[in-house]
This record gives sequence, C-alpha cells and structure tokens, in this order.
Amino acid sequence: MSTATMRAETTAWYWNRWVQLVLGLIAMMSISSPQYVWTLFTGPLNQKLGTTLAELQWTFSLLIILQTWCSPLQAYLVDRFGPRLLIAVGALMSGGGWVLSAYIGNIWALYFTYGVICGFGTGIIYVGVIGLMMRWFPDRRGLATGLAAAGYGFGAIFTSFPIDSMIKSAGYAHTLVVWGIVLGIIGIVAAQWMRVPPDGWVPEGYSPATATTIQAKRSYTSQEILQSPIFWVLFIMMSMMSTSGLMVVSNVGPFAKEFKVADVLVFGMAALPLSLTLSRFTNGLTRPFFGWVSDRIGREMTMFIAFSLECAAILVLFAFIDQPALFVVLTGLVFFGWGEIFSLFPSTLTDTFGPKYAATNYGFLYIAQGVGSILGGPAAAYIKQMTGSWTAVFIIVAALDIITALLAITVLRGMRAKHINAS
Repeated sequence: MSTATMRAETTAWYWNRWVQLVLGLIAMMSISSPQYVWTLFTGPLNQKLGTTLAELQWTFSLLIILQTWCSPLQAYLVDRFGPRLLIAVGALMSGGGWVLSAYIGNIWALYFTYGVICGFGTGIIYVGVIGLMMRWFPDRRGLATGLAAAGYGFGAIFTSFPIDSMIKSAGYAHTLVVWGIVLGIIGIVAAQWMRVPPDGWVPEGYSPATATTIQAKRSYTSQEILQSPIFWVLFIMMSMMSTSGLMVVSNVGPFAKEFKVADVLVFGMAALPLSLTLSRFTNGLTRPFFGWVSDRIGREMTMFIAFSLECAAILVLFAFIDQPALFVVLTGLVFFGWGEIFSLFPSTLTDTFGPKYAATNYGFLYIAQGVGSILGGPAAAYIKQMTGSWTAVFIIVAALDIITALLAITVLRGMRAKHINAS
C-alpha cells in the first residue's frame, strides 16, 4: 500500500475508535442469539430428532466449549489475518451454522452445525472484538470492553421475541434459515469497516505515563505471558469467579422452584421470568459500569468492590430466598456483581501485558470461562444431590467470591506494580 493510499485509508470515516466500538457492538449483538435463544429451539428439535433432552443439550455444551476452549486459536487467527476478514468469517460461520441446522436429520449433524460451526464462529467474533477494543481504547479499556461484552448479552433482547413468534408461526427450520441469514449478513457488513490501529497509536491527549491505571511499557507475546505468574493468578481468579457465578446463574430456575417462588406474582409477573429478565439487564449493565469505574479508581480496587458485592448479594439472597420480591431483586444484584468479570479481566490483562497481542493473550485467559462452564453448573447440582440442600452451594459461592476479592488487593495489585516497574 502506498503512503498516499495509507493516508487516505486512515482518514476515512470508519478510522475512528468510537465508530470501531459501534461496529464491534453490532458484531457482538449479531452472535448472541445462538447461545441465548437456544432454549427456544430445544422443544421443536427434540420432537423432530426424537432424542432425549440430555442428548440434545450436548449441542449447547459444544457451542460453549468451542467458543471458550478454542479462543487462543481464534484470537491468533484474528491477530494474524486482521479483524475485517476474520470477524466476517466468524459471522459467516455463526449464521451459516444456523442455516445448516435447519436441514439436519440427526443429532450428530446438529452437534456439528449448531455446536461446532456456530461455536467456533461466535468465538472468533467474541475474542476478536474484545481484543480490538483493548487496542483502540488504552485510556478507557474497562468501559470499551464492558460495552462490547454487554452487546453480547443484550443482543438477544432484540431477537428473542421475534424468533419465538416465528418458530410458532412458521416452524423452527424456517426460523433458523431466516435469522441465520439476517444475523450473518449483519456481522459480515459490520466487519467490513473494522480496522486495527497502527502500532504505537494513542488517542490525542493521552499519555501512558499519566494514566489512572498502571500499564506496561511494552507488549508481551503469548509465550511470554504464559511464563508469567501474574497471568496464572489472573487465570485462577477468573476461573473462581466464573465458577461461582455459573453455580448460581445455571440454577436460578431450580432455586425458584425449590423455594416455591417461581410462579408467585411480583408486580403482576411470575417471579422466575421477571427475575431472569431483570438479571439479563443487570448482567449487561454491570460490564460497562464497572469497566468505567475501573478506568478511574484502578482495576484491583474495582475487583475488590464488585466481587465483595457479589459475595454479599449471595448471602443476603440465601437468607431471603423464599421471599418472591426479594428473590427477584437479589438475583438481579447477584448478576450485577458477577458479569463485570468480562470487562475487568481483559482490561487488566492488557494493561499488564500491552495491546499488540491483546486478542491472542485474552484468548488464553478466556479459557477460564470454559473452566467455569464445566465446573459451575454440574458442581452445584452434584453438591445439591450429595447434601440434599443448596446451603453448601451458597457457602462455596460466597467463599470463592470473597477469596477472589482479597486476592485482587493483596496479591495481584503488588505483583502487577512490580512487573510494570520492572518493564
């Protein structure tokens, strides 16, 4: 590319970090439906394929596994070939996986189309967009990654009702084709203007030396971060928070039914669906909120506040879990204290190890969410089965939360300060 061409490229309308954030938000919203509206397809698919629910749910497990455990590879591909191409490929795989799922005739084909293809495609976009935002916003990493991550949570709010209506009126197969094409095109179009900032780029008026969050003076490769004790402290902390959160998130329904509040009316709505609606909102809101807070008071202190809030909310929820109105409010507060891990951990990682390899580095850290998805729900169900009570589950969740909160200010903060001073 000639100098003149490059100059024209960098002055184009999309060569603006706020435009990049909007494009990333759109791409994230386009991939949220395979995870968040999966439950709408389970009934029709189960009837079509003649499988058990347990067999069918392996599709969802594969989606999450491919999205999280393959994230280092997905992020490497984004860093290697750029976001424009790879985000488009991810959207094509995510939307195409839905279209192909409309024509399957057995459970193994569904595992491949919906689980593997959609899972890998959504993973590319998730880690790719988060990595891109961390490079464009060195001064507002918490806020930017929080907004991008919130897009993944909020996206299904706009698709849940129309998809549910189309399934009832036209069938699940037609719905998968239509929405697979629509969401795939949206993601592909958004990707066409995504760009990586030039090496060494910083926003006007920004100086790393005066940043409110401590930041590395150079970028570290994935090979280097995997040899750093700080990375493994972050990995353990994120795994603990992911596990504790998913122990609750995956069992809100069983909690409500066990304590007989699921169908009790609160403000004219059944407590369980009202709780799930409020929790989806607070789970999205917390990501940019605590990300913004961390940009101002520091990552570790924000972790301590947010994780302590999660611990307190869990204990209060357990004390009043049989009160329908409090059940709704407190489950929302629990989600508010948990969802910020998806903005605090990537921004902390990039502050510590630099922006150049942000996507690939976060790909390795994001495996912690995969660890939580394996341990969280199943572990909680097993403990309930063995003890006959949810008491031990709530105690373990609260313990994991407060231990992680204390690790942030007693271990992580000192390690990061020494690392950055040495660099």
